[in-house]
Amino acid sequence: MTQKKAALECTKCGARNYTITVKPDRESRLELSKFCKHCGEYTLHRQTK
Repeated sequence: MTQKKAALECTKCGARNYTITVKPDRESRLELSKFCKHCGEYTLHRQTK
């Protein structure tokens, strides 16, 4: 099974700080609370296309 890479984007400032590998059969986008080095705090990061 192949996996593809996706970026996690900060919902507050829009910076793409993290890259992850996701399975292509995943229907919903991943949302995680991660540290944003641009904002300087933990914010919600959403998976981009």
